[in-house]
Amino acid sequence: MPYADADGVRLYYEEAGSGTAIVFVHEFATDHRGWEPQMRCFSRRYRCVAFNARGYPPSDVPDDPEAYSQKIATDDIGHVLRHLGVGKAHVVGLSMGANAALQFGLDHADKALSLVVAGGGYGSIAEHTEQFRADARGMAERYETEGAQAVAEFYSQSPSRVQYRDKDPRGWAEFRATLEQHDAKGAALTMRGVQARRPSFWEFGEQLRTMTVPLLIVSGDEDDWCLDASLYLKRAAPSAALWVLPKTGHTINLEEVDAFNRGLQDFLDTVEAGRWIGRDLGALGKSAFFAGETEE
Repeated sequence: MPYADADGVRLYYEEAGSGTAIVFVHEFATDHRGWEPQMRCFSRRYRCVAFNARGYPPSDVPDDPEAYSQKIATDDIGHVLRHLGVGKAHVVGLSMGANAALQFGLDHADKALSLVVAGGGYGSIAEHTEQFRADARGMAERYETEGAQAVAEFYSQSPSRVQYRDKDPRGWAEFRATLEQHDAKGAALTMRGVQARRPSFWEFGEQLRTMTVPLLIVSGDEDDWCLDASLYLKRAAPSAALWVLPKTGHTINLEEVDAFNRGLQDFLDTVEAGRWIGRDLGALGKSAFFAGETEE
């Protein structure tokens, strides 16, 4: 099996295709297999890489709780790229992976050709932060006491997952089967170390205002815990665009495979043509009618 070394932790990865690199960073509820529809599609034109985060076998599952954090998850993207000899890549992340992709672009802008932040920002809204962190710790406890299959029973049918279940029962069943296969210890450590402690998008405000890396923000319109954070990113980062998919929940790339792939390809084409331009400052006016009345 192919592994990248991340300061002594082995990260399993798969790759396909050749050309400009795209690295796909998975969400909590899946692993590298959650990007299979994108790996098959984009490997026709790109060198595509999907890897399992630490805590997700066959990647290593470190016992030390301090081996799990948002910064470490972000740095692991860089470890995979270095192992593969990739200097710069398009970085595409969903949910937990979206938070890591965003921070990677902020911390390592010289290594990011573009960023896709899909379903990112859970727990970022101040009024929801404590509940989100408490829920994450509660999920960790349930993984430890009940196991992965029991958690998958309710988590696969959470408020932003039922859209996938209702649209595509067969695809959702595959998603649930992957969730049932989680390593309970790895999932608990990830929930406590990454999910329950990660920073809010608002904490990146100063960095976002100077961001120049092309940024596509994607959200389902029924993913209520993500929409406000996505809108904040759009307003904060001058290099950002926001794409909202109708009647869609959190598992965007699997729930709406065709739409997601078309949108991602359009984004990549625009970036690679050098036509992804920053926001016109004239769009930030105090008046909806008169030009020149810009914010100070």
